[in-house]
Amino acid sequence: MPLSSAPTDPDSPYPWPHRRRFNAAPQYFRRTFGTRLQKVSIDAGFSCPNRDGTCGTGGCTFCNNEAFNPSYCDPNKSVREQIERGIDFQQRRYHKPAQHLAYFQAFSNTHAPVERLRALYGEALCVPGIAGLAIGTRPDCLDEAKLDLLAELKERALIFLEIGIESCHDRSLARVHRGHDYACAVHAIEAAAARGLHVGTHVIFGLPGETRSDWLAMAPALSALPLKTLKCHQLQLLEGTALLTDYARHPEDFHFPELDEYLDFLVDFLEQLRPDIVIERCFAEAPPQLNRTPVQWPFRNDQLLQKLEKHLEIRQTWQGRLADE
Repeated sequence: MPLSSAPTDPDSPYPWPHRRRFNAAPQYFRRTFGTRLQKVSIDAGFSCPNRDGTCGTGGCTFCNNEAFNPSYCDPNKSVREQIERGIDFQQRRYHKPAQHLAYFQAFSNTHAPVERLRALYGEALCVPGIAGLAIGTRPDCLDEAKLDLLAELKERALIFLEIGIESCHDRSLARVHRGHDYACAVHAIEAAAARGLHVGTHVIFGLPGETRSDWLAMAPALSALPLKTLKCHQLQLLEGTALLTDYARHPEDFHFPELDEYLDFLVDFLEQLRPDIVIERCFAEAPPQLNRTPVQWPFRNDQLLQKLEKHLEIRQTWQGRLADE
């Protein structure tokens, strides 16, 4: 459901019509929808099947929602009020015109009966300035009825489904108490894509026990899935998580790369990733008061992206260059 058409660069040397060396989300959104799309986060009071006993308790060992939930999110306020506060915050911060997506972000945002989901999503779509929804969830929270609801909604609004899978390796998923296996993730992604939904996923590089080869093996695995977008980032140790305890007990199972090492890995990963997959994120930031990662990089995400671009340029390569080899 494009908002309008956008110009492209016909002279781009890469498989996408802009001159960045990876298929970057800002250019993709402007090209596809004719505008900048800005997510406005919402905490709608959802829980998670890995917390409420549906499949486990305590949550994934790496999870602390305080690390990414904006200050304007408050589950005690209505969806509409959170969106209106979020739009005001975004407009004061960025001073750029944009269409907004209501971003159901905290915990698992399809983990509720379909009629409750219909009411919450409908409330968000009625707020002026909202062009659609971005819905973050887990693959084990997407049954047929919920996917049918999202397919119905995409006929009237933009619907972006973000399915967190975290790793393509079952041993890693078990180690962090994820509560599902990789086959579950594959099924959810394929079922969502079959309904014409815009499907993205999220993975973490550096889960305990993984090697650089394990990280790199996720490029062809993800490329084989019907994904539109990808968020990926380095592992961070956060205050209040079981992962911090795991690290204290078994530091030998963890590897936290220095920045240049991680950038070199990202170049290798992107080279093997399908070129049409849009990159929404490559790095993570956490509030300093929560971040206990032993190796930290003193740069913001925009600076890190510039360094990634420079690494790609130095190596004279780009996303997808080796994807078919």
